[in-house]
Amino acid sequence: MPKDAHNKAAEHHDKAAKSHRTAAEHHGKGDHKAGHEHSKQAHGHSEQAHDQSTQAHKKSEASSK
Repeated sequence: MPKDAHNKAAEHHDKAAKSHRTAAEHHGKGDHKAGHEHSKQAHGHSEQAHDQSTQAHKKSEASSK
């Protein structure tokens, strides 16, 4: 279902955003080691979000034909 695919993509986007905010907090406090770890997590979530978004787009196109 395209809706499920879009929901999965949205979940990954939310996780990426949370990790980005947490990384920014740590960097702001001078805790660059923790900030870097959260940045890496954010990057991973962003990649997953992109993959899920691509799949969702393909499923949406296929269901509209």
